[in-house]
Amino acid sequence: MSLLPFLKRKEAETPGVNPDVEAFLQDYSIEVMPRTAEKVENFRDLLPAGTRVYIAHIEGTLIEDMMATAKRLATDGYKVMPHFPARIIQDKAMLADWIARYQGEAGVDQGLLLAGGVAKPHGDFHSSMQLMETGLFRDFKRLHVAGHPEGNRDIDTDGTDKIVMDALRWKQTFSETSDAQMALATQFAFEAGPIIAWADRLRDAGITIPIHIGIAGPAKLQTLIKFAIACGVGPSLKVLQKRAMDVTKLLLPYEPTEVLAELAAHKAANPDFNITHVHFFPLGGIKANANWAIAQGGASAVPASQV
Repeated sequence: MSLLPFLKRKEAETPGVNPDVEAFLQDYSIEVMPRTAEKVENFRDLLPAGTRVYIAHIEGTLIEDMMATAKRLATDGYKVMPHFPARIIQDKAMLADWIARYQGEAGVDQGLLLAGGVAKPHGDFHSSMQLMETGLFRDFKRLHVAGHPEGNRDIDTDGTDKIVMDALRWKQTFSETSDAQMALATQFAFEAGPIIAWADRLRDAGITIPIHIGIAGPAKLQTLIKFAIACGVGPSLKVLQKRAMDVTKLLLPYEPTEVLAELAAHKAANPDFNITHVHFFPLGGIKANANWAIAQGGASAVPASQV
């Protein structure tokens, strides 16, 4: 059953900020890369104090650039969460060096552990589970791992999700013995229904790790379609394709208003829903995403520079 009629009534009753969306966006996180972070003059003018900022480590990015970005964000008062992509880490010694430098230079105590978008591993590691097994993250307070609401064809090549689900069960067991808080940080998707069904399926399978749902921020439609195809976004890509066929919307920037409103309404109606946070992919730019989140009431719409 569609939630849109309910949402339209709610918006009519409460002009301006949707209170469900405002609540859903509290303590949201956002992702940056060193090269995009360099273009931001002052993060404090854009992001609320204490925002968790992931730093994406793309193949070819120098660790020195990652460190510089982490130190800058930490100095500005943000929670820094660098990526640790298993397949670009050569061995345990390199991983230990990265961790020591992040801790020493930027006080980092949280990270996103993932396989990484590299077909052939550079060294000893090919999965986030192997990184966790090293024991090197024992001092981290928070560890996030990847989630895939629409499956991952790179892992489950037969179109099922058997391997992914087995890995999530392993991570669930790990979370029950680790002192670190864990969460699933997911790939972005554009349709609320399949996201809700996936989250419910995990819960029914005994996977209770909280979910931080990936949402693509405002961007040109062509940009989103390009990233969605490159990142393997599945069935919900049809939402963008349908929009592209509407000439009246083709030149307008996409905004995640509808998917967030439906997820927020579901969360409001089901407080135990296991999606707990929103994680933004600022595909149309950090500034555009941050300003959009502020307009929706994200983190009470207060940038750090105004605190």
